[in-house]
Amino acid sequence: QVQLVESGGGLVQPGGSLRLSCVASGNIFRIYNMGWHRQAPGKQRELVAAITSGGSTNYVDSEKGRFTISRDNAKKTVYMQMNSLKPEDTAVYYCNADISSPYGRREYWGQGTQVTVSS
Repeated sequence: QVQLVESGGGLVQPGGSLRLSCVASGNIFRIYNMGWHRQAPGKQRELVAAITSGGSTNYVDSEKGRFTISRDNAKKTVYMQMNSLKPEDTAVYYCNADISSPYGRREYWGQGTQVTVSS
């Protein structure tokens, strides 16, 4: 069974930092694009950052300069460093990945990790 598990969320004060991690496990053949999405209360889920297997990255404009996505292919892990956090960053953050396995190739999603930015 292929699974993605996020960690690293929590409560942080405005201006603080968090580093999110997402580890893929299971009988994985290959991991292609990986990304982070977030969903704030009352809002739709949105893409925050994405990274290809070759390391090319994309960010939502509002987060450029504060968030950094990276990956470690040997560890089957994608990270997102979040700096200068603001209350409006409060959301559940989900990782996703395009993965091939014995069942074929499809997108997988993690269970989400809560990020709360508050004084």
